[in-house]
Amino acid sequence: MSVELVEVVRSGFRECVHRGSAVILDPDGEPTLTLGEVHLPIFPRSTNKPMQAITLLRHGFEPVDDAELAIATASHYGEPDHVALVRRLLDRFGFDEKSLECPPDLPVDDKARAAVLSGSQGSRRIYMNCSGKHAAMLATCAINGWPTEGYLDEGHPLQQAVIATVADLTGEPETDLGIDGCGLPIIPVSLVNLARVFATMATAAPDAPERRVADAIRAHPRVISGTNAPDLLTMQATPGLVCKIGADGVHAGALPDGTAFAYKIDDGSDRARMPLTLAILHRIGIDWTDAHAELAAPPVLGGGARVGVIRAIPGVL
Repeated sequence: MSVELVEVVRSGFRECVHRGSAVILDPDGEPTLTLGEVHLPIFPRSTNKPMQAITLLRHGFEPVDDAELAIATASHYGEPDHVALVRRLLDRFGFDEKSLECPPDLPVDDKARAAVLSGSQGSRRIYMNCSGKHAAMLATCAINGWPTEGYLDEGHPLQQAVIATVADLTGEPETDLGIDGCGLPIIPVSLVNLARVFATMATAAPDAPERRVADAIRAHPRVISGTNAPDLLTMQATPGLVCKIGADGVHAGALPDGTAFAYKIDDGSDRARMPLTLAILHRIGIDWTDAHAELAAPPVLGGGARVGVIRAIPGVL
């Protein structure tokens, strides 16, 4: 059973509560805190992107720089620098935007979306937040001589390679696959094993694919997310942290010593994400700053004034 993790307090009244499950691991990979159900599989959503990027590196993908590897791991906001990196990757391997099999979308970032709409443009595949990953997957198909059409299919050699990598990294048994928001297969993973993957990434040897992905994320937190995005703000406040959000209330991360966490909010609410992530970091014992304190307690507004707070439930973490 999940537990109550985050509450919304308005004018001293507990207005809403968000339930979920969470795990914290020590540097040896052992749980130091488990809340709710951390051993049953969940869809990791975009927290699986680092595992997909590790697959690409293991199969010959060689980015020009860390920014290119970061965009291959990104849930980007469709800002101009994000789109430029995706386009650079497509151009380098001779693809155009039509080769991407992710669905068309508008940028997540408000300013970027407004610029697209004011320019009389609409949704495009390259704006979709997973387009960097899809471009890198096309590149890996080209490198290995795999078909570049139908790369979304679970029977495609690329997706079989991803399935094998996820099994290797997580130790999870074979199970039925789902379909993620971008159309790719998604593999269920338990929270405890998801956290262990991030610990492996943070502590791997410097030249290992796992560490290369972690280092690219840490070096370019804005590339993997966007302006004022949760991952960007969290990593800016916490040097050395590598983390990645997933849709519908999933988040996972690790510190350089291998201390790691993962959680899933039952109702998928984004507003519960930052208070819970910051409460977990506080429990882990990171050096707490004003930036952490601000992120940990987003305001509840009434008439434009602060009348309450969104916070991790006191005493739970």
